Amino acid sequence: MRIVDDRNVSRRHALVGASAALVLIGLGSAKAQTSAAAAKIRIGVIGSGHIGGTIGGLWVRAGHPVLFSSRHPEALTALVGGLGSLAQAGAVEQAIAFGDALFIAVPYKAIPQIGRDYGEVLKGKIMLDACNAVQARDGDIAEEVDRNGVGVTSQKYLSGARLVRAFNTLSYMIFAREANRPDSKLAVPIAGDDAAAVQVASTLVSDAGFDPVVVGKLADAQRFQRGGPGYGQAVSAAELKQKLSL
Repeated sequence: MRIVDDRNVSRRHALVGASAALVLIGLGSAKAQTSAAAAKIRIGVIGSGHIGGTIGGLWVRAGHPVLFSSRHPEALTALVGGLGSLAQAGAVEQAIAFGDALFIAVPYKAIPQIGRDYGEVLKGKIMLDACNAVQARDGDIAEEVDRNGVGVTSQKYLSGARLVRAFNTLSYMIFAREANRPDSKLAVPIAGDDAAAVQVASTLVSDAGFDPVVVGKLADAQRFQRGGPGYGQAVSAAELKQKLSL
């Protein structure tokens, strides 16, 4: 009769269990890496000037793929060339198709035409809107913004988009200089009617190196439009909330 040494069996079972645990840990690590990769958001930038180029560049450095667009995408070669493989350039329609989220930073007078040209493909897209209306540059639409509020006006012309106001309160030079500064981080006020879109915008503000402050709905965006109490405030989130009584 064969005699089985229980101690050897126990050791073998322990080794098998340990190996299985290592496999599970490895699978968990792989899933975590996959989840981390999946968390990256494809972003289409409409208008790749100072603000679009600066904020889009911060997202590239945070690991997000970004397609920068303009009416003359060939002029963006130097911008994307300096940002590496996650950055590319194209036409506006390519940026819209590419982006899980969009960032628009154009002269405000261009917004109605963008809505007419791309309204159908913008439907359902999360869009962060950094555009400011300036009377001397943008003409009559600046009066409409002053009368009705910038968030409401932008949504009127970009009616299909899930709009969130963001990155409109400070110059690109301040954003470039203050991104990812040690705590307390620079506050960026945001506002939107779509809760899921606001959450995505909050994530992207954080990933760019700032502290998002949700001010309210699109109607509340007038509180940080040009001339509002939240405009031009290079302060921390706590300080901004105090200024806006949030």
